[in-house]
Amino acid sequence: MKQTFYLLLLLLLGVSVSAQNSVYDLVIIGGRVIDPETKLDAIRNIGIKGNKIVIITKETIKGKQTIDAKSMVVAPGFIDLHAHGRTNKEQEYQVHDGLTTSLELEWGVDNLKEWYATREHKALINFGASVNWPFERFRAMKKYQAAAEELKKITIAGNSDLVVSNNAMAPSFLDTLTEDERIQMDQNIKSSLKDGGIGIGAPIGYLKFTRPVEFFHVFQLAVQQKTLVYSHVRDPNVYAVQEAISNAALTGASLHIVHINSMSLGNIQFAINLVEAARKRGLDITTELYPYTAASTSLQSAIFTDGWQERLGMTYQDIQLVSTGERLTKESFEKYRKEGGLAIMHMMKPEWIRAGIAAPGVMIASDGMGYAPLAHPRTAGTFSRVLAKYVREEKVIDLMTALEKMTLLPAKRLETIAPSMKKKGRLQVGMDADITIFNPETVQDNASFEKGLSFSTGVEYVVVNGVLLLNKGAIVENIYPGVRIR
Repeated sequence: MKQTFYLLLLLLLGVSVSAQNSVYDLVIIGGRVIDPETKLDAIRNIGIKGNKIVIITKETIKGKQTIDAKSMVVAPGFIDLHAHGRTNKEQEYQVHDGLTTSLELEWGVDNLKEWYATREHKALINFGASVNWPFERFRAMKKYQAAAEELKKITIAGNSDLVVSNNAMAPSFLDTLTEDERIQMDQNIKSSLKDGGIGIGAPIGYLKFTRPVEFFHVFQLAVQQKTLVYSHVRDPNVYAVQEAISNAALTGASLHIVHINSMSLGNIQFAINLVEAARKRGLDITTELYPYTAASTSLQSAIFTDGWQERLGMTYQDIQLVSTGERLTKESFEKYRKEGGLAIMHMMKPEWIRAGIAAPGVMIASDGMGYAPLAHPRTAGTFSRVLAKYVREEKVIDLMTALEKMTLLPAKRLETIAPSMKKKGRLQVGMDADITIFNPETVQDNASFEKGLSFSTGVEYVVVNGVLLLNKGAIVENIYPGVRIR
């Protein structure tokens, strides 16, 4: 028995000596390490080799690069399931907000294979997208094939974004598919899934006059392909939430409902209760929200069809034009709706957002738009805002819960169809070294509706796939460690 004890003691000492003698590529020293999966919340040192975490220890360790994380929180890198910005311009703001992975899953990306090629070895943080159902539907219609080819050229040139693709496809949204076109659409979706699409983006709210049978078919196809549906529901009310849940229940599809706050407005608690009731019955349904009381979309979208004021509980004065910051009137609304442009819609109350933040299992996602100086502040400050306003100031949730909503829950939502996500959203040995380090006392969102985009502060270090990308609050130039999630 004594011999066994001494052997174990020597083995433990050997491990300790080995840890002290090893020189890691990067070490993080003395931080408050928080892992939402294991519930670790303690002062630890982390050693990284290549793109992996290889040790988490109380022992002294050495590295070629050292981050002194004393008085700071060391967390898994934040994961955004819903961001429309597709370039490094948006990713700069996201890095300062603590993101290591940014995905476009609500709308998806048209010409997915070509878009992925434009981002390989050029991205600051990890990237990926769902299959864009509106686009695959659009290019299946014979009358729009020439327009689809033009959109492909834009994608290859690296200039495609949500507004460009939405406006190009808009004429098709009122058309009904023939049976041959439906078959072609299915083939298109299957092909894009093989090209790396992370599920199917089904923003029926932008195709709101599409027949229910066609929306239902998307869920049937998702089951056949063993993938997920991400849906902006048909209208901002609980009836539309029920439609999406019903489709999932009847087909067995996995469903993620985007921004439950702007989809249910004053009925947010009821909508969250519906999702929870579905989950208790074994349905694979999740949801998310962003921590702001305003939404944002294109003025030309179907959101603003007849009756929008009553449906959204808004007036013209509640609409703010992104390009100028002005609040609209009936005359200016009609003018800009014809010309096009992004709008911010002030349509929610603070108590609705607090209810969503507090709800167990509801993830944080930005719905961040493409870059514009006066873009919706969620493009730059979503995650820092949760940490500053809802954790530190208002204490709606605790820090562990907030980090779970930003890291572990998004990773787990995707890991069945994107296995690499099993290595993200956690701080554990063997996990990907995607790490965010911030000061919990000073982290702050600085973007606003009045002054526009501004970098968040208090996020001091961001490590992406083992590479130090944000160092003492500043981007390290000319490195692109982001990889594709597929």
